[in-house]
Amino acid sequence: MSKKTQKKSSKPSKATRAKSARSVKTAPSKTRGATAAKTSKTKNRQTGNATAKASHKAPSKKLKSPSPGKSAPRPIKASKTAAKPVVEHSAPSKPSAEKPAVRHRTPSKLPAEKPAESAVRSVPASPLAEGAKAPAFSLPRDGGSTVSLDDYAGQKLVLFFYPRADTPGCTKEAIDFTRLASAFADVQTAILGVSADPLKAQESFRNKHQLSTPLASDEQHEMLEAYGAWGEKSMYGRTFHGVLRTTVLIGGDGRIVRIWRNVKVDGHADEVLAAAQAG
Repeated sequence: MSKKTQKKSSKPSKATRAKSARSVKTAPSKTRGATAAKTSKTKNRQTGNATAKASHKAPSKKLKSPSPGKSAPRPIKASKTAAKPVVEHSAPSKPSAEKPAVRHRTPSKLPAEKPAESAVRSVPASPLAEGAKAPAFSLPRDGGSTVSLDDYAGQKLVLFFYPRADTPGCTKEAIDFTRLASAFADVQTAILGVSADPLKAQESFRNKHQLSTPLASDEQHEMLEAYGAWGEKSMYGRTFHGVLRTTVLIGGDGRIVRIWRNVKVDGHADEVLAAAQAG
């Protein structure tokens, strides 16, 4: 073999060079793909492990929140809130503590009325009855003088007790007795009106209506109580003490002939006149 042929044979051919170049180029790509696949697998395994770990931890957190051990305190909170109405209920108990104070104030007004009530109760203890001796009295009358039971000794006397001067009912009653004054005089019967009004009010009452019957003032209620003409009254839902409209006919001997209580004004003076005429 010649040297030229050896040189030619020792040099690689172009095809061989191309193949070797391709093998060199492809070899790294294959190794790179293999390494990339390996790294992706390892990453997937790591992420899988991480997700497995995360998925394993996540249920543990979920299980803790709905666990029956933690749901148990909720009724306790509800019981605490349920205890609040007890506090709200205790608040209205304060007015109930004030009620005894109100109840205590109401009776405190009563002692002021007790003297008048005891005076009224003393009347039934020795009631004024027909046939009993008339209680003696001495009172100031209109005109500035005084009038007493002794002034009418030996004659009959009509005492008409009226609640208040110059009121409609009392005015009509006084006018009726004035109208029949001469008829009473014919049967030896005198007339005297009595109330708890002051003397000045009695005189104004007399002058205003031109009354001929004398009017006496009993501001201390002594005669009114003795004749049972002072007691408890009620008007428009209010209870008070005052003069009870009463009429008493006293005979010439100083004893009670007849008593009219809770008098109705209409026709009353005529009824009293008839009783005086009969007696």
